[in-house]
Amino acid sequence: MITFIRGKIYEFSAEHVILDNNGIGYYINFYRPELLTLGETVTLFTYQHFRDDATVLYGFGDKNELEIFQKLISVKGLGPKTASMILSRCKTNDLIMAIENGDVQFLKRMPSVGTKTAQQIILDLKGKLIEITTEDSAVNLELQEAIEGLKSLGYKAFEINSIKAQLIKMACQSTREYLSEGLKLLNKRSGG
Repeated sequence: MITFIRGKIYEFSAEHVILDNNGIGYYINFYRPELLTLGETVTLFTYQHFRDDATVLYGFGDKNELEIFQKLISVKGLGPKTASMILSRCKTNDLIMAIENGDVQFLKRMPSVGTKTAQQIILDLKGKLIEITTEDSAVNLELQEAIEGLKSLGYKAFEINSIKAQLIKMACQSTREYLSEGLKLLNKRSGG
């Protein structure tokens, strides 16, 4: 299994990149051309997909994106090409929030995603993507302490994960503030 390739960008388009690694050119499906510069040396994290007629590499700029991709392709009826295109069209945080909030309309705006697929994504992945921290959502110490506080109050991991993305977006200044906001969100979710 090829997990990453480091090489010089030999060629790229809107849908692929060819990386030159010690004289061998790897063709990688990559849908983020805005991140590429001809001749630059990069490391792409890869997923190797086996089909009857080919072995295909899908590339990602960081490990978090690869993890989300792997979760997406675990959804029934969602293939690697569609999953890659979804990740190229939106920020990972926006995608996670849409799934956590059950936002079918947001997901339907993604390429090749209809109502049924959007509902299946939400059903299969709600509460499972929050653990993946992206560059935009680094968890600070105060938030981490608040999460531990919620656990000590008896809240389950899946309950906390369902509000974590919302807490990350808040500009709280202390553990106490995060804890207070977390309790409000959990209370609202349980219908209280």
